[in-house]
Amino acid sequence: MQRREFLKLIPPVLAAGYPLAAQKGDVPYVPTPEEVVDQMLKLAGVGKNDILYDLGCGDGRIVITAAKQFGAKGVGIDIDPERIQEANENARQAGVAERTRFIEKDLFEADIREATVVTLYLLPSVNEKLRPKLYKELKPGTRVVSHQFDMGDWKPEKKVEIGYRTIYLWKVPASASGG
Repeated sequence: MQRREFLKLIPPVLAAGYPLAAQKGDVPYVPTPEEVVDQMLKLAGVGKNDILYDLGCGDGRIVITAAKQFGAKGVGIDIDPERIQEANENARQAGVAERTRFIEKDLFEADIREATVVTLYLLPSVNEKLRPKLYKELKPGTRVVSHQFDMGDWKPEKKVEIGYRTIYLWKVPASASGG
């Protein structure tokens, strides 16, 4: 992770009162606030026919909310086994374990082809590194929603501000070819 990218995270984390927890891999674990989760799912138009993948799912809150409030099926992927265990427990407590699945895996190695919606709260460098995978594996029209960070020169279709937070929405173009 680039130092300047990490420093961009600190003010929102401290302002929201969230602890900054260490995470294996390239991105620190920082929970997405519930109001941002709701707005991300609404912006993506998540519904009961969707299969949502949350890359870097942390405690599973986006996947769980998509299942509980929007009727979607969801898959969370995270490299940290503690987060996966926590996400599974949270899904059981929320009564959506049968509609959700959490996988301990590097998000760059995960098979995401069945996704109709992908959610992210990663860093700009990780988003940009991930873009070829999204283009290669996702069907045209698949919605990609990112909290706080964009995808470089891939311009979003929509951008929503919630206080000092930004949510971006893209749709995988028909011309996507892995780059």
